[in-house]
Amino acid sequence: MLDTVSQTGGIDALMQDIGARAKAASRPLAMASTDAKNRALNAMADAIVAATPEILAANAADLKATEGSAMLPSFVDRLTLSEKRIADMAEGIRAIAAFQDPVGDIIAEWDRPNGLHIERVRTPLGVIGVIYESRPNVTADAGALCLKAGNAVILRGGSDSAQSSRAIHACLQRGLKQAGLPEDAIQLVPTTDRAAVGAMLSGLNGAIDVIVPRGGKSLVGRVQSEARVPVFAHLEGLCHVYVDASGDLDMALKIVVNAKMRRTGVCGAAETLLIDRAVAATHLKPLIEALQKAGCEIRASADVLALLPGLKPATEEDWRTEYLDAVISVALVDGVTGAIAHIDRYSSHHTEAVIAEDPEVVERFFREIDSAILLHNASTQFADGGEFGMGGEIGIATGKMHARGPVGVEQLTSFKYRVRGTGQTRP
Repeated sequence: MLDTVSQTGGIDALMQDIGARAKAASRPLAMASTDAKNRALNAMADAIVAATPEILAANAADLKATEGSAMLPSFVDRLTLSEKRIADMAEGIRAIAAFQDPVGDIIAEWDRPNGLHIERVRTPLGVIGVIYESRPNVTADAGALCLKAGNAVILRGGSDSAQSSRAIHACLQRGLKQAGLPEDAIQLVPTTDRAAVGAMLSGLNGAIDVIVPRGGKSLVGRVQSEARVPVFAHLEGLCHVYVDASGDLDMALKIVVNAKMRRTGVCGAAETLLIDRAVAATHLKPLIEALQKAGCEIRASADVLALLPGLKPATEEDWRTEYLDAVISVALVDGVTGAIAHIDRYSSHHTEAVIAEDPEVVERFFREIDSAILLHNASTQFADGGEFGMGGEIGIATGKMHARGPVGVEQLTSFKYRVRGTGQTRP
């Protein structure tokens, strides 16, 4: 089908049809009962577990296709599935099923002096387009989260994970069918042609209400520049860890290594380490050695090089780079004031962490840094919807409109006002 679509130039017709079917499915889905949605989600999880051999076989085919390519190890890690990762995927869906249904939730209510009673109530967004690369688990996460929030979703995965995504998507559709919900509620674009992305960015003739990109800088940049519908996005995860003079060194060693090296390819991985100049003599060398022992390459500022010659010098571009690899840039700063200034200049406003015991330092860090997620004495790798208790996420939004931080079920809703009166008219 992929070749046929490309040869006939039928991408636009294909995508318009997908959009129309998603729009039609969104109406009954918005009114679906919590029980029906939860039955579908649990059936999806069961289907994924049962299809583990098929999903692993599809993933092996995707991985084989990358052999000989220039794909970074971190991207190969994102692409790779295992029995444990598949089991975790299913458990993530079950966790979403256990969440309170946000649809119909009364966010706020109040009475006016004229007797009107006003309620602000959560409603589904409608149809969500999700465009992603490498991570086949996004197929399950996005499908489940959108369903729980009462939204239809159009999924467009990357060519590198196409076979894995198809195997997972088949399980999601089995769950929808078993619960009696429209199978068009979760659709996977059946072509890897880039024209399909352009069609989604156009909004598919009003069918798509919001786009969520999840991938590299080039993909997200394209989405943000071309989309004709609202976008929940982060351009990149340029995350910082600041070690203050008041920070405990043993704690800092554990947190810094985890923040960088637990998984280097996730958007919450630390890319820059800032160390208070006041403790350079005691903290710098142990932190550098711990990172090197874990297999991390260091890119050092001039003042770090002056104390520890032999490291690779950092360039101006290093401070602006999301490595997504076992590389970190390191600089000395003049206390929390210097850390805030550096982060303000270079951060992508994703996630920043401070390691400190001085409450005034922590308060300044939290108050003055304008990033979506701020952590105190904890690893930046906690920048994840599952770790926030959201059961999963479609991504981390760094914008300031509607959704910010992990995009979970609540962030995939809008709201409407219900006004109840007793015959009032406006004078």
